[in-house]
Amino acid sequence: MQAISRRFGHQAVNPAASIASFKSIYPLSDHYYGVDHPRYASNLAPKGIGHLVRKGTGGRSSVSGIVATVFGATGFLGRYVVQQLAKMGSQVLVPFRGSEDSHRHLKLMGDLGQIVPMKYNPRDEDSIKAVMAKANVVINLIGRDYETRNYSFEEVNHGMAEQLAVIAKEHGGIMRYIQVSCLGASSSSPSRLLRAKAAAEEAVLREMPEATIMRPAVMIGTEDRFLNRWAFFAKKYSFLPLIGGGTTKIQPVFVVDAAAALIAALKDNGASMGKTYELGGPEIFTMRELAEIMYNTIREWPHYVNVPFPIAKAFATPREILLNKVPFPLPNPNIFNLDEIHTLTTDTIVSDNALTFHDLGLKPHKLQGYPIEFLIQFRKGGPNYGSTVSERVSPDSFP
Repeated sequence: MQAISRRFGHQAVNPAASIASFKSIYPLSDHYYGVDHPRYASNLAPKGIGHLVRKGTGGRSSVSGIVATVFGATGFLGRYVVQQLAKMGSQVLVPFRGSEDSHRHLKLMGDLGQIVPMKYNPRDEDSIKAVMAKANVVINLIGRDYETRNYSFEEVNHGMAEQLAVIAKEHGGIMRYIQVSCLGASSSSPSRLLRAKAAAEEAVLREMPEATIMRPAVMIGTEDRFLNRWAFFAKKYSFLPLIGGGTTKIQPVFVVDAAAALIAALKDNGASMGKTYELGGPEIFTMRELAEIMYNTIREWPHYVNVPFPIAKAFATPREILLNKVPFPLPNPNIFNLDEIHTLTTDTIVSDNALTFHDLGLKPHKLQGYPIEFLIQFRKGGPNYGSTVSERVSPDSFP
C-alpha cells in the first residue's frame, strides 16, 4: 500500500472511495436474489424508461446492452426474435427443455458466445430464476394451440406466463418485459386458447403493469403450421376441407414483421411500456381467399370440401374426450383441431382503435410474394413446374 501511495504522489488510497467509484461504473444490486427472497413490488418503470439499446455501430459483433431471456425461443416466432436480437449485438439466453438439438439452429445467429442455451424445467421455479438471473429483458413466447397429456391450455398459456411475471418482478433488474399473446384474446371467446391468453395478459399486467403485450395474428412463414399444413394436406389427399365454408375473416401477418415489432418495442424510449399492440397484416382474407392464394402458389387445381361447423366439431371431439383417458399419447391434431374450429366461428381481425405496427414505426409486408415463397416446395416436379394460373382451363375443354 505504501508503494502504491508513493507511486501516486503519496496520495492516500481510500478503500471506501474506490468501492464507490467501482459501483458508479458497474452498478451492483444490494438485494439478495434467491429462493427465499420475499416478493416485492415491481420497479420496472423507473429503470425501463429511456433508451435500452446503447448507441454504437450495431451489428453482431457490437454490444447492444441487451441481455434477453427468450422463453419459447425454440418455437416458430422464437427463431426470428433471436435472430433479430443477435443481429444487433445482444446476448440471448435460450431456455430449453427438450434435447440438445432443439436449439442448435439458434447458436449460429449470434457472435461467439452470444447465444447461450440453458436447460430448464418450466415447472421448477429455481430453474426459471437461474435462466433469468443475468437478464435485463424477458420475452415470453411460450404458447401452444393444442393440448397434450402433460400440458393443458391453461397451464401453458396462462399459468406459465403468470409464473414468469412473478419471478421477473422479484428479480428487480428486468428493464423490459414483453408478453406475446394472440389476436382475438378475450375472456368471452369461444376458444379456450384465447380465453387462456386473455387471462395471461391480465395476470402479467397485474404483476408488472409496465409490461408490453403483443397480440400477433395468424403468423405466416417458412416453418408455419398454417399454409404448410394446408399445402401438405392438399397434396396428399387432393382436396382441402374448408371449415364453415371458408367464410371466416382473418388478418395473417408475416412472422418476420411480428419479430420486428418486438425489437422495435425494445428500441424505443419506453413509450411501448404498459401498452397492448395488435399485430395484423395489411390485408384481410377469408379462409377461402387464403386457400386460393395457397393453390395459386403451389400451382395445383383447387378442390374444396365445405365442412359445416357441427360436422367439423364432431370430427375433432373424440381426441379431446380420449386425451387423458387412454394409456398412450394421441396424435397431434392436424386440420380438425377442436379449439381452432371454435376460433373460426368468429372473425379475427385488428380492432379499429388498437395500437398497431404503425405505432411502432413499422410497415408490415403484404402476404403475396416473398412471405409465402416457401410454398414453391410443394410444386409438382420442382419450383418451375405445375399448372400456372394462366394455364388453368376447364378440364372439359380437353379432347
